[in-house]
Amino acid sequence: MRLRDRRERDKTGLTLIDGARETARALAGGAKLREAFVSSQYCTDDECRATLHMLGEASVPIWELGPDAFAKLAYGDRLDGIVSVAETPIHALADLALPDNPLVGVIEGVEKPGNLGAVLRSADGAGLSALVVAEPGTDLLNPNVIRASLGTIFSVPVAVASTGEVLTWLREREIAIIAARVEGPVDYAMADYTQPTAIALGSEARGLSDAWAELADASVHIPMLGVADSLNVSATAAILFYEARRQRVAIRG
Repeated sequence: MRLRDRRERDKTGLTLIDGARETARALAGGAKLREAFVSSQYCTDDECRATLHMLGEASVPIWELGPDAFAKLAYGDRLDGIVSVAETPIHALADLALPDNPLVGVIEGVEKPGNLGAVLRSADGAGLSALVVAEPGTDLLNPNVIRASLGTIFSVPVAVASTGEVLTWLREREIAIIAARVEGPVDYAMADYTQPTAIALGSEARGLSDAWAELADASVHIPMLGVADSLNVSATAAILFYEARRQRVAIRG
């Protein structure tokens, strides 16, 4: 229960995974699980039982809890039978292994765990090579991030660094930068995502820092036809990631 606190996660290098599906995806993604807590009263569906079998196959220690104890450990009202403890899956930039024509997502300064988790889901769905978090405004191993990502934080290579480090890393690898900015002059669908590309997005409150505008190869906007001037960052990420995928599929015929 102490792992609900960021200081404990930072000190131990461990985090909590709420849910059978998320635990299964952590196992499938190669995460190192230290232990799992299970309540047979709540672990009643096929998905939970399959995850329990996976935990056994992986020799992860399993602790059976009574319903009251499990309810105190699990997050909020979501009681689907399994809470596990995992080592943190975050990498340094130098640890990321990119393919020949990478598509990288960069998200700077995002503060809300739910938004970061949703961006991870889109990155996973669109097949991005990696997601880099610059100047994080939230703890990436917050259980809320893991929950909002539906466990995809364990399937998408993720790295954390400062904005300056990320920009240097991209330039050294000759990865073009497409920056999402409300005032960007280029319609998002007109940009070229078929070359090695990084799609950079900022927080809803502040957007991307000025460093991205100065070094971006293109600054793009999503047309807004109503009264709002921008979309939620996770919605923007989904649109841009899938536009990049559409273009890349199109050139392959």
